Amino acid sequence: MESKTMPDLLAHVFIAYALCRSLSFRWEWITRQYITVGMVGAFIPDLTKIKLVVSKRVVEQTIGYPFDWGSLHTGGGVFLSVLIGVVLLSTDERRRGGLLLGIGAGSHLLADSLLLTPTRHTQQLFWPLFQYRVPSPGLYLSTQPEPTLVTGGLAALVWAVHRRTTHSTTMTDAD
Repeated sequence: MESKTMPDLLAHVFIAYALCRSLSFRWEWITRQYITVGMVGAFIPDLTKIKLVVSKRVVEQTIGYPFDWGSLHTGGGVFLSVLIGVVLLSTDERRRGGLLLGIGAGSHLLADSLLLTPTRHTQQLFWPLFQYRVPSPGLYLSTQPEPTLVTGGLAALVWAVHRRTTHSTTMTDAD
């Protein structure tokens, strides 16, 4: 298992921001609040970090079943986590909020599937349906700062385009 660092998590948030903000160009209902929900979704797969505070043995003793925090970083674990997030939203926000939580979490899994791993395979993206691990192209390590710089630049570019288009629209509407 590779070690995850804060730059890796920040890169996931940048990716989710860039995706959600880009989608907001097409769908006006994706406001800043929904973009934030998408960015929160990018944290979902890394809920596995809870294992640093609460051991799996404590959870197993509490629920009475075998448990592994690593399952939260699989497609099935992320899906269930997003569903829990949807239930926590108000009824009228569930569809849109769930969609953006899923986009954020899905972008995280997709970015992680590009990692260089010792096995040359990704985490189990399709668990519990399949145990198959997709081959990874091994583009980067989670400890490298470059992906964070690149994704930060992408997020800044998308922010600048959004700012420019909203200001030019505002200026045109004022005329």
